[in-house]
Amino acid sequence: MPDIVVMFFVLGLVAGILKSDLKIPKAAYDTLSLLLMLTIGLKGGMALHGSLEWSLVFELIAIASLGALIPFIVIPVLIKLARADTANAASLAAHYGSVSAGTFAVALAYVDSQNLPIDPEVTLYLVMLELPAILVALAYYRRHTSSKTGSSLTPNKSELWRETFTNRGVVLLVGGVIIGFMYGPTEGAAVTELFTHAFKAVLALFLLEMGLTAAETLSPVPWKKWRLLTFALVAPLCLSFVGLSAGIALGLEIGSIVVLATLTASASYIAAPAAIKTAIPKADIGLAMLMSLGITFPFNAILGIPLYHQIVNYFY
Repeated sequence: MPDIVVMFFVLGLVAGILKSDLKIPKAAYDTLSLLLMLTIGLKGGMALHGSLEWSLVFELIAIASLGALIPFIVIPVLIKLARADTANAASLAAHYGSVSAGTFAVALAYVDSQNLPIDPEVTLYLVMLELPAILVALAYYRRHTSSKTGSSLTPNKSELWRETFTNRGVVLLVGGVIIGFMYGPTEGAAVTELFTHAFKAVLALFLLEMGLTAAETLSPVPWKKWRLLTFALVAPLCLSFVGLSAGIALGLEIGSIVVLATLTASASYIAAPAAIKTAIPKADIGLAMLMSLGITFPFNAILGIPLYHQIVNYFY
């Protein structure tokens, strides 16, 4: 059976499709997302405590390069096969090159439930994959539009970097990693155990809200854009091989490879929409949210992660 936390997503999805009056108050959702990001950061930091090595720098650079690579893979597919215009191709490249923190949390819970060995730095993968794809997608859009119009639509780079690295998710993730690394699993146990022991419960409630939100994005389904909807369903499986190949090449633990494959298969529904909305005003953010949160996220949470595990087992 699927991990129990995934069933909370299914519950929210079914409740949303049936038009139930079930709602998670915005304040409660904000609190859950804050706790989730902070807990992920703390868990990663505590795992790194006493095991930080210089070889980690090369590994993290390699991981970040995956985020920059994915837009070059998906943009031709989006334009030639899915028939997306330039603005939406760049937007979706940013969404599918960046990562989903919610999907990452589900992958962590799955790896833990399967008792798979995992590298201590795995939480840093989430941080390293957040930004590169967004920058590459925006560069593609700027180059394409400026060559056609002769004008520059360059967004403020410093503002983009500032917004990316000061948004609450990144602040909590990085801050949690630093605090967890400084104090470790024992010295800070009086505080950290409160978060880590409640991780699955918080994740379950977070996924309940994600299910409700996913159902909302699916109503109504724009069937005329069936090519893009098909891309949202097929892309995760194809992109998972990017993370899978990198994980094997880097010699990561099986659990880390599953997580990395899940990250490259995921699509951002928080960081990317915020950046793209102002930088590419012609992009259809609603469509991107439908694809990333309404289709790709459920696929990964329910079917994808166990499937990636089976694929990893095939190579090991």
